[in-house]
Amino acid sequence: MNVREYYAYLSAAREQLWNFLRALPAADLDRPLLEGDRFHNIKDLLLHIVDMEDHWVQTIALGDGVASRYPHDWVRPQAEQYDLGWITRYGQEVSAKTRAFLATDPDLSRPVKLVQDDPASDTVTLDQLLWHVMTHEVRHTAQIVTLIRQLGHTPPWLDYLRFVRPQHVPVAASANETEADEEL
Repeated sequence: MNVREYYAYLSAAREQLWNFLRALPAADLDRPLLEGDRFHNIKDLLLHIVDMEDHWVQTIALGDGVASRYPHDWVRPQAEQYDLGWITRYGQEVSAKTRAFLATDPDLSRPVKLVQDDPASDTVTLDQLLWHVMTHEVRHTAQIVTLIRQLGHTPPWLDYLRFVRPQHVPVAASANETEADEEL
């Protein structure tokens, strides 16, 4: 599997999740189910997923993030103050930019400095950075699905196999079947 294929899956799964969340009561999305300094609810995690893709792909790899059009505190998002539509619009803009970038067939072996203004910063390949972002999303989506279950709802099926079409592979006939067909 390659980055483009996997990102296409993640985009489709993300849209399914967002559609599902739109049908839930807003109070469920804002309910504080997580303890910690940064993330407390489903919307905090959704916003964090978008922030990380915008930061790593758009800002670090491409130098053109969109977060400035969606001002918020990315460290402690307190996303209950934002409408789900605001978060998904931000996510759709980031995702559209990432899909457009991947459609250009970028050089995935290109080195990317993780901290742009630090000469001693670690460098990874664009491929590694994209896999980091996608794995990050999968982990937090699993957390969101767990929170949905804790709220008493049945989450959508977001597994990879839901979004790929199984390919029919013809089964080769055995020698006995071939001989039986010839006798008919």
